[in-house]
Amino acid sequence: MNSHGAPHDPYLVGLDLRGRRVVVVGAGTVVQRRLPVLLAAGADVHVIAPEATPAVESTPGIVWHRREYTSGDLLGAWYVLAATNDPAVNAAVVAEAEAQRTFCVRADLAREGTAVTPATVAADGLQVGVLASGDHRRSAAVRDGLRAVLTGESDGAPSNEGRKAGLAGSVALVGGGPGDPDLITVRGRSLLALADVVVADRLAPPRLLAELAPHVEVIDAAKVPYGRAMAQQAINQVLIDRAREGKFVVRLKGGDPYVFGRGFEELEALAAEGIPVTVVPGITSSIAAPSAAGIPVTHRGVTHEFVVVSGHVAPGHPDSLVDWDALGRLRGTVVVLMAVERLAAIADALIAGGRRADTPAAVVENATTGGQRTVRGTLATIAADAASAEVKPPAVLVVGATAGFTAADPS
Repeated sequence: MNSHGAPHDPYLVGLDLRGRRVVVVGAGTVVQRRLPVLLAAGADVHVIAPEATPAVESTPGIVWHRREYTSGDLLGAWYVLAATNDPAVNAAVVAEAEAQRTFCVRADLAREGTAVTPATVAADGLQVGVLASGDHRRSAAVRDGLRAVLTGESDGAPSNEGRKAGLAGSVALVGGGPGDPDLITVRGRSLLALADVVVADRLAPPRLLAELAPHVEVIDAAKVPYGRAMAQQAINQVLIDRAREGKFVVRLKGGDPYVFGRGFEELEALAAEGIPVTVVPGITSSIAAPSAAGIPVTHRGVTHEFVVVSGHVAPGHPDSLVDWDALGRLRGTVVVLMAVERLAAIADALIAGGRRADTPAAVVENATTGGQRTVRGTLATIAADAASAEVKPPAVLVVGATAGFTAADPS
């Protein structure tokens, strides 16, 4: 490892990175996999790169220095990751880190760094890391086996290789759930572990990508709200092309593939090409976000209905397919996804349709993740309340009597 003689067994250790400066040089798919783990550890993460994938660019909690790496960038760092596509830059980062006695992972040539990233699994309060002398496929396979044992999924079923044989040339549309990686279904996680290629949305739980083996191709679908977006036709073509190459492709989405996820469009495109498709439902944030905030979408004697609406098109816009007047007349719970930029217009439309201005309302941001927070108010105030709190997507709007419930007093 590095320049200190023959390879040797590394010393496994857990680092306390809370509040400590971590410098990441590069902003591609490797970094996209590592950021969620670093942020979950509480690190003060600084990314240095002139360009970034949309998923990295939109990751909350990082500081992005949009420029090339220069000598001196590692000053004060406790831990460093060199992950550019330029070996010379990575070597320079490792050299500077070593000169100031800071441990550094080199993503393109692990043995030349002073630290290595293990394949990890977390379950029931345990964190397990696996190193296999640079054999990333082996460490990932052992990690997956350990996960199966720790989660009780090991039942004598065929090996991953045996199961994977029947998946070549097919696609799975997998709902990743609302954000917490533990809220993906067992089947979804199992298929993800078998993937050759993963095409991921920004809202797909990012820590799931950190669990993938290094040989898995990760394609960022770049579906950043109000920002850059990979055209749906291009996404369809990527799925088709990789499947035709004999790969098993997982299209990983946030929530459920069919709840404003355009999953059926992808299924239609694949079916037209004769490519087998498996659809794995996911937990939709329309129910999970309110639940995580202590808000039931229904409650006996209070509401017998809830409606899920897309807020990506403003009320009154000619492209809107929502009958906002009808929603205003409902007595039950209204859940609106993709509503942050149009909260005021949506609230006004519901009030104009007949909903009382003092109806309880809540906005749940980054539901089920470490960044979750809830802003509460009324239909008349929720837009201003959310703006004052600087709420950002992804967030879910909940309107109705139950939005005023708390765990202590659900009445």
